Amino acid sequence: MPITGTMESDRSTKRLLQRLGPGRIAVLAHDDLDELAVRGLLKARVSAVVNTGRTMTGTIASRAVLELLEAGTPLVETSPDAFELLQTSRTVTVTDHGIDIGTSWVPCRRFTRQSWLAGYRAAQASEPKQLARFIENTLKYAAEEKEQLLEPFPPVSLRTELPGRHALVVVRGSGYREDFAALKRYIRRARPVLIGVDGGADAILEEGYNPDIIIGDMDSVSDLVLFSGAELIVHSYRNGASPGMERLRRLGLTASSLPTGGTSEDAALLLAYEQGCEQIVTVGLHSHMQDFMEKGRKGMGSTWLVRMKIGSRLVDARGISRVYPAAKRRKPASPGAAWLSFVRFLH
Repeated sequence: MPITGTMESDRSTKRLLQRLGPGRIAVLAHDDLDELAVRGLLKARVSAVVNTGRTMTGTIASRAVLELLEAGTPLVETSPDAFELLQTSRTVTVTDHGIDIGTSWVPCRRFTRQSWLAGYRAAQASEPKQLARFIENTLKYAAEEKEQLLEPFPPVSLRTELPGRHALVVVRGSGYREDFAALKRYIRRARPVLIGVDGGADAILEEGYNPDIIIGDMDSVSDLVLFSGAELIVHSYRNGASPGMERLRRLGLTASSLPTGGTSEDAALLLAYEQGCEQIVTVGLHSHMQDFMEKGRKGMGSTWLVRMKIGSRLVDARGISRVYPAAKRRKPASPGAAWLSFVRFLH
């Protein structure tokens, strides 16, 4: 299959996806390649993918990588040590068994459907143990973090009016694009405050809307959407440290800081709740073991607590597109069909 092309690499798949272009060879270090990464690689139309991580570790029973294979995008795996060696050349040639970087040869192996099946079956076999550990971690950290949740929420001054309104919180989780599209009728009717969690703000913009608020650590949101005029809130550590604020300062942007525990998704939900939103609808929210393990999190203690606190105000719209698919646009009726419809209406 020899494929020669320009290589783009980054240990952070999020950062890599922001600069990939058509025909590039993507080099990443990603254990358990997830749906978001796969969709990003396909959208970028890369010619091949080189993974110095383990595409499937045998701990997560995910079908995500199948989408990449079925699209015909070659995927090879090589050793973690090869990542630095691959930086020595911009143009490389990828084959089933090795990568030619000009000055040396890096061994690799093709990741196939059989590779996926072996990893998938191993993950299925280990699921009971994984679930037991996940539950233990969730309960442990929920017990440790419950006091934080009971403390007064940090004050945040917003120019966006939230009291009494609906909020739509968008996260780039599994199926977010289809679920967002299925909610367009709701958006027209309720006119909710659109809150993007990091890259979720880009998802809002891609669907033709402008986010009202962007919240998160600002590691996966594009510069384009940061300059959209949305209100910016950096999710910072409880001790006040705020790496995301540094990026905004370099861009000449100002933002509020929200020092709170948990994930940025948790922070977004609590913000909407504490600001008095009547209904909080979510898209793409991470909500179960596979979701969190794909993010490298071994439990969901804070998320569990936040959901308990918000209670009936929360409407998780994840998967709604499978029940109520987005309506397809109807083709304009021909003059004859329109006239016939009008005549029937009169009678």
